[in-house]
Amino acid sequence: MRPNKRDELVQKSLDVFYRNGFHATGMERLVSETGVSKTSMYKHFRTKEDLILAALRLRDEQIRNWLFRRMAEIGVTPRARLVAMFDALGEWFAQDDFRGCMFIKALAEFQEPEHPIHVQSAEHKRLVAAHVRELAVEAGARDPDGLARQLLLLKEGAIVTAHMGYTADAAKDAKAAAVVLVREAIGP
Repeated sequence: MRPNKRDELVQKSLDVFYRNGFHATGMERLVSETGVSKTSMYKHFRTKEDLILAALRLRDEQIRNWLFRRMAEIGVTPRARLVAMFDALGEWFAQDDFRGCMFIKALAEFQEPEHPIHVQSAEHKRLVAAHVRELAVEAGARDPDGLARQLLLLKEGAIVTAHMGYTADAAKDAKAAAVVLVREAIGP
């Protein structure tokens, strides 16, 4: 099914925001890079923030679907899926268009905890955390909440480290630490 104009605008805007940031992307840039007129943009979205929220919702759906699917494809058991998260991250980091995490960027640019963009970004992180915790429960972790928190710290740190270019393989380094954490939390 062919996407409608609104969906196309959201996808194109997501790409522009991901490359350039939210505050640095004005309406003129959006018009220029998406090929959609200001009139059409405002027909679908009252404000730039409404468009950002729509882009974040789309990105949340895309990245969670992709990450959870890849974890399930790489890891056969819940335990293996916990570690496979870092293999999937390594694939993402290797993409030419990798520019870090859109949600980390949004949280940094919209720092007030009650701001809708901050809330939307934090919700994405909460949903990922819930999935990792569920896998930890299924894997038999003694403290699934603690294991999930530790693995998510590794995940977020790997994303930032990969974006900085600080190490050659942030995902591999994080995976090595994750293997130790999983073994400690679940057993050999």
